[in-house]
Amino acid sequence: MDLLSVKLKIGDREYPMKVKPDEEERVRNAGKYINDRLKSYRSKFGIDDKEDLLAMVAFDCMVDKLKSDESSSAVDSSSEDRIESLNQMIKESLS
Repeated sequence: MDLLSVKLKIGDREYPMKVKPDEEERVRNAGKYINDRLKSYRSKFGIDDKEDLLAMVAFDCMVDKLKSDESSSAVDSSSEDRIESLNQMIKESLS
């Protein structure tokens, strides 16, 4: 599969990378999201240090990911329970 060469500007730095064509939009959206968060924290907290801002964005992104993972796990568990219940009902009706 061919890779696309893209350049993302995050903060004040440009990052060249190669991505799969079907991931280009996701990568660009991620870069936009990071830049939007950087601007938000800069104006909200008055912080200009790039490392501090990037650390805050990274931390918040990880918290969001962990929260999403927990929700997904709960849904998976609930789905498994429901499927098991339906399987049991089918077995009982076939007996």
